[in-house]
Amino acid sequence: MSDNSTKTVLDHDVKIFQKYKDLLTELTRKNVKLKYRNSWLGVFWSFLQPLLNMIVLSVVFGALFGRTNKNVICFPIFLFTGRLIFDFFSTATRQAMISFRRNAAIIKKVYVPKYMYPLSSILSTFVTFAISLLCYVCVWLFFRITGFDGGSNLTITWRIFLVFIPMLYVLVFSTGVGLILAVLNVFFRDIEYIWDVLTKLLFYMVPVVYPLQRITTKWIVFVIKINPLYTMIELFRQCVLYGDLVSAPVLSWKLLLYAAVTSIATLAVGIWIFNKYSDKIVYHL
Repeated sequence: MSDNSTKTVLDHDVKIFQKYKDLLTELTRKNVKLKYRNSWLGVFWSFLQPLLNMIVLSVVFGALFGRTNKNVICFPIFLFTGRLIFDFFSTATRQAMISFRRNAAIIKKVYVPKYMYPLSSILSTFVTFAISLLCYVCVWLFFRITGFDGGSNLTITWRIFLVFIPMLYVLVFSTGVGLILAVLNVFFRDIEYIWDVLTKLLFYMVPVVYPLQRITTKWIVFVIKINPLYTMIELFRQCVLYGDLVSAPVLSWKLLLYAAVTSIATLAVGIWIFNKYSDKIVYHL
């Protein structure tokens, strides 16, 4: 394909996106509202649910990985940080995965760029994630002020302003995975059940409830480290928990580069798969 034809395709895609960007906003808003429809507490669950999950997991795993481990500053915050990123990824990818089937009736009748459905599902989950961050800030301040469970060791530095970097990485990575799953789920319905099992396995294959230093088997450590989610969780913790993004400059900058490459590559693969099969989606819904 020539440079001119490529530019023409890109210009066309940009114009289409601009034409339907208001629809994307409405779809995102609708998804947020539907999530808490008929719920007494409504969107407050975005604040309460991660807090309750943190309390339960802290009670269960705190004695094993928290209070006696020198690699964990404050176990509840350590756990909360990893759980936030992982929950966003798992929820966003699942919602994107079922977006085509959930909107099958509309897709068959009205023309809308099909990527709007998985993209709006991911963005609505990101809104919920942003609300959960308010809960995180409150919990962080509670442990810092009270000093409970090692909270007195928590510190804030200017690097807190870099937190948008791992957040952007996980958003891009989740979008790529979500597009892949959304297309696969149209042709292979079993992918929903397979992905549910894989995400449960993945929860224990990234350091959410345990520090990486507790793993002594080299090949398991290698498997964990090549997982992009580990990189994003670790970067997030370095920004908001450790307050020291440059304590190990070689390692940290390797993490930044690896996260950028894997997230962009995953998004590129997701877009390629979507573009290749998007015209066939409507015939298999």
